[in-house]
Amino acid sequence: QVQLGESGGGLVQAGGSLRLTCAASGRTFSAYAMGWFRQAPGKERELVARINYDSRFTNYADSVKGRFTISRDNAKNTVYLQMNSLKPEDTAVYYCAAHGDYYKFRSPDYWGQGTQVTVSS
Repeated sequence: QVQLGESGGGLVQAGGSLRLTCAASGRTFSAYAMGWFRQAPGKERELVARINYDSRFTNYADSVKGRFTISRDNAKNTVYLQMNSLKPEDTAVYYCAAHGDYYKFRSPDYWGQGTQVTVSS
């Protein structure tokens, strides 16, 4: 199995930046597509970014394009989400996820526990 743990959430002002980190276990980490979801109170869970196993392909939700960047370091079993120009509507719990198929990422195989991101206006 793969275990995921997020860190880097916190409270920031609008316009600021934050970097989330997801540390993964397992020797097969490099075989998985990775992604970040978020869920705000009263709102549906949203896939915000994903990246394939070798970083050749990425995809972002329209709401974060141009502001968020997903990256990974397979040697460190780690995936990142760099969030710039943060807006209050970015406030949510952010979850790291892993899936064996980049194109079927809406139902991940593994989930992290989540980390809270709060953006003040």
